[in-house]
Amino acid sequence: MKNKRNRFGEKNTALTVLSLPTLLWYALFCYLPLFGIVMAFKRYRLIPGKSFVYSLFFGSEWAGLNNFRFLFLNPQMWQVIRNTLLYNIVFLILGTVIPVGLAIILSYIGSARIRSAVQVIMLLPYFLSWVIVSYFVYAFLSADKGLINTILRSAGAEAVNFYMEPEVWPFILVVVELWKSSGYSMLLYYANIMGIDPQLYDLAAVDGAGVRQVIRHVILPSLKNVITVLVILNLGHILSSDFGLFYQVTRNSGSIQQVTQTIDVFVFKALTEQSNYGFSAAAGLMQNGIGCIILLIADRLIKRIDPGGGVT
Repeated sequence: MKNKRNRFGEKNTALTVLSLPTLLWYALFCYLPLFGIVMAFKRYRLIPGKSFVYSLFFGSEWAGLNNFRFLFLNPQMWQVIRNTLLYNIVFLILGTVIPVGLAIILSYIGSARIRSAVQVIMLLPYFLSWVIVSYFVYAFLSADKGLINTILRSAGAEAVNFYMEPEVWPFILVVVELWKSSGYSMLLYYANIMGIDPQLYDLAAVDGAGVRQVIRHVILPSLKNVITVLVILNLGHILSSDFGLFYQVTRNSGSIQQVTQTIDVFVFKALTEQSNYGFSAAAGLMQNGIGCIILLIADRLIKRIDPGGGVT
């Protein structure tokens, strides 16, 4: 028995040492900050000359659920929650359908060079920061020298100040988000398509299946598990939003905030303009708590429908 334990230790020592940096990273940046959850239940105030930890645990009085009460009684909060949910539902649907369709189209391209070029072109926006993307969008939408308004003036039409027109921004934000993220998702699905057993295609050809039949009965069933996992994980962030998309791309324009302000942007403004730390912590706890519950429920439902599916 002792020899077996020694052999087990010898085999796994190297792997354990290699995992230590990752474990340390998670401990410092994922688990240690969990102690800050207590801020959601306190009226935080910074004591001069004292550390953050001392000010939080010993210098701030308990507020109970007052931070959450203030969160939900805020007249703007329900509009912000509505915006966050609607955008995420659209992103979830289109962010699944479009990349899957692009991956299937890519798999039918015969030229390896064209496939490689398409992959590079589609993936490039994913690596751009939202600050850079915001300047690209501004180059198109600027009221003075934007490309669209320049074309409109050349055609004799009146220029449009897009940053004062809330009606167009849901469409703009959806297009920008899909443009930036679809390439990465497409490659995930494309990699799974490339892993499909070639014999399945041969059997489909023997049965006389056309392209539509192959997609329906071979490709989509093979992508079912990865689509399910990604959808479930995205449901866990249903109350979160990409701060850069809704703050940087819109240039924080107050005229369009009724359709562009999400929970993350709303909390950021409350934190920077009002220094309301407890309110911000309560909003973050609400987002992550509800997201975790939705993720677990979705995972259970998927497992009831398909025992082999789900995340856990």
